[in-house]
Amino acid sequence: MKNEMEELALTKDELTALPAEKYTNRIVVIDTQKEVEKAVNYLRGFKIIGFDTETRPSFKKGKQHQVALLQLSTEECAFLFRINRIGLPDILKDLLESKDILKIGLSLKDDFAALHRIASVEFASFIELQNLAQKFHIKNRGLRGIYGVLFGKKISKAQRLSNWEADVLSEAQKEYAALDAWASLRIYTHLCGDN
Repeated sequence: MKNEMEELALTKDELTALPAEKYTNRIVVIDTQKEVEKAVNYLRGFKIIGFDTETRPSFKKGKQHQVALLQLSTEECAFLFRINRIGLPDILKDLLESKDILKIGLSLKDDFAALHRIASVEFASFIELQNLAQKFHIKNRGLRGIYGVLFGKKISKAQRLSNWEADVLSEAQKEYAALDAWASLRIYTHLCGDN
């Protein structure tokens, strides 16, 4: 066993060589107001959820797209809210502002800034995984690296630059988006216990 103060790390080559993690739990795509209400009411039953967003990439300098997808995940189910279609409804905004539900994510500052361009949100009870990784002496600070160090599997980034505003999300996009939010939750639960 490594010395507790020794940093845990994987090189890029070591990460690439790991077997791929696959998301196999339930995925629910939300693109109507009625579905938002149902999903948020379900999520309110949990103390801790995973959080992430996806934005359509821009390949033109100076052009920036709005957040297209907001992912919230429990251990069993990931909800993919199509923000480009439904906006940021008050009930969803209230969940992001709730002090009663812990939300776990990575690079939260970027996600918050992007969501602020859509609506004014007072984000509450969020845990930044980069800070947690530092506290646990994990040198890798990206989701892929932290997950690889802890679980010995890699998270594919193949869909990262895909069109998140597409009329229909592909199965690969849905799995990628669900995995990112679910992995954040899994990392936190592994490091801090599930309270």
